[in-house]
Amino acid sequence: MRYFLRVLLVFTTFVGFACGSERVVDIPTRPGVTQRFLLISPPDAKAAVILFAGGEGGLRIDQGGAIGWGKNNFLVRSAPLFAAQQLVVAVIDAPSDRQSPPYLFGFRNSAEHAADVKAVIAWLRENTKLPVWLIGTSRGTQSVASVATRLQGADGPSGLVLTSTVVVDRRDIPVTDMAVDRLTIPVLVVHHEQDECRATLFRDVPRLMGKLTAAPRKELVTFRGGENHGNPCEAMAYHGYNGLEKDVVQRIAAWVTTAK
Repeated sequence: MRYFLRVLLVFTTFVGFACGSERVVDIPTRPGVTQRFLLISPPDAKAAVILFAGGEGGLRIDQGGAIGWGKNNFLVRSAPLFAAQQLVVAVIDAPSDRQSPPYLFGFRNSAEHAADVKAVIAWLRENTKLPVWLIGTSRGTQSVASVATRLQGADGPSGLVLTSTVVVDRRDIPVTDMAVDRLTIPVLVVHHEQDECRATLFRDVPRLMGKLTAAPRKELVTFRGGENHGNPCEAMAYHGYNGLEKDVVQRIAAWVTTAK
């Protein structure tokens, strides 16, 4: 019962926050394609973050801001917590031409995905005048790592946060096999030491850290404990920092707002 009440509390907080400070933004990206995201703009923001959910990545955000899939995803349910830490938050959906299965499967490592995210980065920089970071969780880390290796300088992000990084993947390219050794931006890696998802086992994280050779600043932040329910690769297991959301978000926000 405590587990279900906690999930309800998080979701209620999200809805309540949305009523006051949230709006849906659609911007053009590739020819004939638009990219939608939920935008939360707190006062006195210090940085902007784009949140990438894992799994299929198709949140199916409607014009009113309702989320059709992924409400319990760690980053999606924690969006208000990031905003409370003085971060402008953009919760990104799949683009308009990927609004049906397989959504972002097989697309996260594409030039088209990078072009869509490039447009969001540019929009946020123009409209907030703040540094823009990419934060991904689980398969969302494949998005942010791939985008960052394709976009450099003014077109790319100011930094990356990888949570529950995909380090082993038989169906796609894991982050450890991407050109992350060429990243010249700060990179924070967050991982739960008890994560039991075979694609994100903690034992494989040192290999990722060892590849971040060009990052001017890098750090591994780990967590233990919390609650563990259901599929080990899903949002309410250790993989999704269940019960630790506030602590994880605070650590991420502190790092993002002080990184140089």
